[in-house]
Amino acid sequence: MEKILIIDDSLLQSARLKSIIDDKYDVTLVQTAEDGLRRATNEEFSLILLDVVMPEMDGFTLLKKLQEQIITQHVPVILITSLSDVAYEQRGLVLGAVDYIAKPFEPMIVKARVDTHIRLYRYRRQIEEQSMTDHLTGVANRHRYDRYRLEKWQEAARLKVPFSICMFDIDHFKIYNDTFGHPAGDKVIAAVAKTISAYLKRSTDFVARYGGEEFVALSIGDSASKMFEHLKKIRQAVEDLHIPHSPDISKWVTVSVGGVTVVPPPEKDYTFFLQLADTMLYDAKKHGRNRVVWTDGQLQQMHENK
Repeated sequence: MEKILIIDDSLLQSARLKSIIDDKYDVTLVQTAEDGLRRATNEEFSLILLDVVMPEMDGFTLLKKLQEQIITQHVPVILITSLSDVAYEQRGLVLGAVDYIAKPFEPMIVKARVDTHIRLYRYRRQIEEQSMTDHLTGVANRHRYDRYRLEKWQEAARLKVPFSICMFDIDHFKIYNDTFGHPAGDKVIAAVAKTISAYLKRSTDFVARYGGEEFVALSIGDSASKMFEHLKKIRQAVEDLHIPHSPDISKWVTVSVGGVTVVPPPEKDYTFFLQLADTMLYDAKKHGRNRVVWTDGQLQQMHENK
């Protein structure tokens, strides 16, 4: 069931609005702009119904804040106005609102406008999902990763929880392609993606194809030592696929893994730690491939010895 957030300082008005649409939607009511911003930032809503006239922070100010945040800028907002607020309607639409609902509420109009924008939101999400999926592997593509990484980095920073960046690279992949051909190479890439995804499938995990034979994964909540042990299992699972490699290079297709786990500090940004994860991957390659090299916020390295 799609979730809708109603932000209105009038409990009577918002309750009336909720009664019109809550037979089809999961509706949440809040009475202040501050609470609305907090709920919209921390939960997923398909539509926000926002009253223009509220104390302390008005609807226009809140609408602007919602538009500025990565997490909420794609959620459609319908303004709640009175019939005489034509100038308000115009200003809200210019700021990014998708529509307006006039008071007093006409149930059929409310339902029609809410249903229309929910359908549009679903359609847009479907198109976005297709455009952000790597068609070979079925995991997220680089474009989706670029949007997702900062959102989750900010979330981990706000919650003050560990954030892990994991880099994977298929070992000697160019030689594999040259030996067995690109169609076989594509099957290897797809098989590795499927294996990684099978081990990183929680709601706090994210896997994307970074480019060519490289993958990146993000995970929230686990310590550096726990992630290190988990990534060793993934590395072993890829080797256990027993995909034959070129005999003079390696018996099986394998991956090298590097990464970092850190509680996001205010003095360094995501890019710094992505480069650090890439350095750990380079170290894994340098020390013999088919291994995991990890580090934590204090730059203490963990090496898988093979």
